Amino acid sequence: MALTGRAALVALAGTLAALALRTTAGLLLVDGCIVVAILADTAMAASVRRLQFSRSGDTRILMGERGATTLSIVNPGRRELRGLLRDSWQPSAGATERARVRIPPGGRTEITTTLEPTRRGDKNAGPVTVRSVGPLGLAARQASRDVPWSVRVLPPFLSRKHLPDKLAQLRQLDGQHRSLIRGQGSEFDSLRQYVIGDDVRSIDWRSSARRSDVVVRTWRPERDRRVLLVLDTGRTSAGRVAGLPRLDASMDAALLLAALAVRAGDRVDLLAVDRQVRARIIGANRAEVLPLITDALATLEPELAETDGTLLATTVLAVARRRCLLVLLTDLNPAALETWLLPVLPTLASRHQILVAGVTDPRLAELTAGRADPAAVYAAAAAERAVAERARGAGLLASHGVEAIDAPPDRLAPALADGYLALKRAGRL
Repeated sequence: MALTGRAALVALAGTLAALALRTTAGLLLVDGCIVVAILADTAMAASVRRLQFSRSGDTRILMGERGATTLSIVNPGRRELRGLLRDSWQPSAGATERARVRIPPGGRTEITTTLEPTRRGDKNAGPVTVRSVGPLGLAARQASRDVPWSVRVLPPFLSRKHLPDKLAQLRQLDGQHRSLIRGQGSEFDSLRQYVIGDDVRSIDWRSSARRSDVVVRTWRPERDRRVLLVLDTGRTSAGRVAGLPRLDASMDAALLLAALAVRAGDRVDLLAVDRQVRARIIGANRAEVLPLITDALATLEPELAETDGTLLATTVLAVARRRCLLVLLTDLNPAALETWLLPVLPTLASRHQILVAGVTDPRLAELTAGRADPAAVYAAAAAERAVAERARGAGLLASHGVEAIDAPPDRLAPALADGYLALKRAGRL
């Protein structure tokens, strides 16, 4: 049983009346009437334990967007239910939890809960609490019921806005304005007449002998290549840059590259590794791979431990036996690279084309310009040292023939996509 504000007002009024009477009998009479009214009101309230609940609605929501779930309530009793309902959710689900309800006998109503999640992951509905108020409005019956429902909050994919531009570059590379290039691993496209400036190595002598003119082979970037995305979910991925964890910026870049590679006709796989393999999407068809990757990324969280380089290398070599493009999203901090990546890098580089991408802090560029006072000079020196350290990390990777991309969070995704397109343009995939 729960008392309402009206019951408190009635009790106050009764107390004032009893004080006016100035007798014990009057006080007992007033209090007794109030208690009887409360008990009678509780007895006349509709039962909440017999209510029947069910849920429907969204099961997937992009972070930053709105979703909704619907709670259906059936009142099988013979009394009208009037009261308040609280549909509790995890705080990060951003739910509107309270609603007034009025359900006639044998009737049904639906309560829509709007969700505006602020974090990725699975958001679970808590218990539904219903307070059924009696006809006098003095007291209420109250009970809670578990009505399970789960909504998965997906990464926001903010870099989607860059996809049309990158697709236009891809079409220029391998579409109506196909670039005719010759390089390692490129596919034969067609024959055309030789013009001054063509590489003599592209001349097809056998075909030229059958014609009255010299012809050359034209080439295009290979399709149906394999791109293996590897996310480092170790301790460095937990660092926040421009208000976001590095892991979130890496996810955004991985989604843009996956969408672009799928449109290019390449096969895309995903691994997320720290001390163990956290996510694994291998061998999915092109129509399903992007939803599967998005779904897997939704529940990833940084692990506050150093990444196991040996585990990463053995997992990559086990799932990618043929040469592919290995895209590793990690931090270019040389201390971390020397700890786990550099010892296994020669083995990986001998088998695969490797592209490493990391998130740099745009605040470093701002700090390096500070000269206003001694504190600003000290901060500038520290920022210069951090920039030099990251450049050293990129140099260590370059010494093993590995390309590195270091960009702020809002530029990492398009920079990585440009790196992928440059490799296709050069015929290195």
